[in-house]
Amino acid sequence: MGNCCATPPVVDDEQKKEKKTKKPNPFAVDYDAFQSNGGSHRPSVLKDPTGREIELQYELGRELGRGEFGITYLCTDRATGEKFACKSISKQKLRTAVDIEDVRREVEIMKHLPKHPNIVSLKDTYEDDNAVHIVMELCEGGELFDRIVARGHYTERAAAAVTKTIVEVVQMCHMHGVMHRDLKPENFLFADMKETAHLKAIDFGLSVFFKPGEKFTEIVGSPYYMAPEVLKRKYGQEIDVWSAGVILYILLCGVPPFWAETEQGVAQAIIRSVVDFRRDPWPKVSDNAKDLVKKMLHPDPKQRLTAQEVLDHPWLLNAKKAPNVSLGETVRARLKQFSVMNKLKKRALRVIAEHLSVEEVASIKEGFKLMDINNKGKIDKDELKMGLHKLGHQVPDSDVQILMEAGDVDKDGYLDYQEFVAISVHLKKMGDNDEHLHKSFEFFDRNQSGYIEIEELRDALADDVETSSEEVINSIMHDVDTDKDERISYDEFAAMMKAGTDWRKASRQYSRDRFNSLSLKLMKDGSVPSIS
Repeated sequence: MGNCCATPPVVDDEQKKEKKTKKPNPFAVDYDAFQSNGGSHRPSVLKDPTGREIELQYELGRELGRGEFGITYLCTDRATGEKFACKSISKQKLRTAVDIEDVRREVEIMKHLPKHPNIVSLKDTYEDDNAVHIVMELCEGGELFDRIVARGHYTERAAAAVTKTIVEVVQMCHMHGVMHRDLKPENFLFADMKETAHLKAIDFGLSVFFKPGEKFTEIVGSPYYMAPEVLKRKYGQEIDVWSAGVILYILLCGVPPFWAETEQGVAQAIIRSVVDFRRDPWPKVSDNAKDLVKKMLHPDPKQRLTAQEVLDHPWLLNAKKAPNVSLGETVRARLKQFSVMNKLKKRALRVIAEHLSVEEVASIKEGFKLMDINNKGKIDKDELKMGLHKLGHQVPDSDVQILMEAGDVDKDGYLDYQEFVAISVHLKKMGDNDEHLHKSFEFFDRNQSGYIEIEELRDALADDVETSSEEVINSIMHDVDTDKDERISYDEFAAMMKAGTDWRKASRQYSRDRFNSLSLKLMKDGSVPSIS
């Protein structure tokens, strides 16, 4: 299932005029000007951090994931050896006062919420001149849909148990005056690999404090899970129940209830709010389950069930007695599409690492020694970046990350000498803009047509058991091929490579800009009533 916001934005004449006359953002934080005016460090973000130097208490290890503003690392307490996750947010990426407030509020919300078995707990916060570091409970059990797909036998009873957990999180948030605003499967991880592991909500980056009856107008969240009133730009906490209802619908049939090839189509489907119970496996889903879906996806927030009413619904009250009959292989196959990582990207990075010359190897050892300051026999990403700078290579952060991902074969978060040799030799190819991407694209484009066709994709991924299934191949093609001509152009390939690790996750800014523009257009067309 593709990200409906992956198509390039279409800018009409009216929008062009708007852009020309648009005034500068009065809230913008100009860090460059701040530095040149004698500022010794960037503006502070957190109100009351635990400390300044995170490295005194914790050792940061391998990368666990990355988002729009930050990178999450494995983090070990130096005193106890206990492992945590640390989200490090670069201040350089916090360009506006709104960005700073978002990070501050995320931390305040995590501090404010009481300890709960299904909400990730906050351990410590640190802030230095360059970054904010949020140390949290580590969840190593994987994403929600990955666990479901791995089980093999998936039932209505399992869907009920997951839904109950998600809605209990919503209820806890609402009881404490917090609206989540971005409920989606990716924001739930299992604590560990045990069968009894708790499912935990892990991301409160878009959450806000609210008062009863308060209405919000900012468009946030992920398109598939947005409630109709978000598009109308007048909403309250009821949107969280809607998003949980969308997750429930997906859990029961494997596809979102409101889907289209374009973001405008998705928005219109959400506004229409017609829930389809005809496709497989809905005929064999219990009436109680369907009744709950309908009531959670009621287009009128006043008539939609509250979180407490959802938990009091017969289907969830008797969750352990829900049908234990498999919902079928079709549902598992559909859910697997949600959990498919960007296999094409990973293969492309391998290609970059594999196709290297063997020149200048003699000088590389000296480079490695220069970077390996503590003689550990391995270097991390920061050491690589600083070392490259010393050697005269001005490599952008994004390319340093590509080098790390391509070279770190054993995925321990470090480059040993052999891994370093491979990427060092390749550095010359990184000098020209996008040359590394062109080389990788050429590997897939075997007939040199200028496009990656489905057969070429199939051949290139054939040696990997995880990626060689027809279902995964079709899913990759569907998501990367944004213009839907059944082939991948270089521009589509480059966009996918430069995006985050999982290209299904829309950035907040892109989602907000596109859907703000779209909601205005729909209001103009009469598809969405304007706010009174």
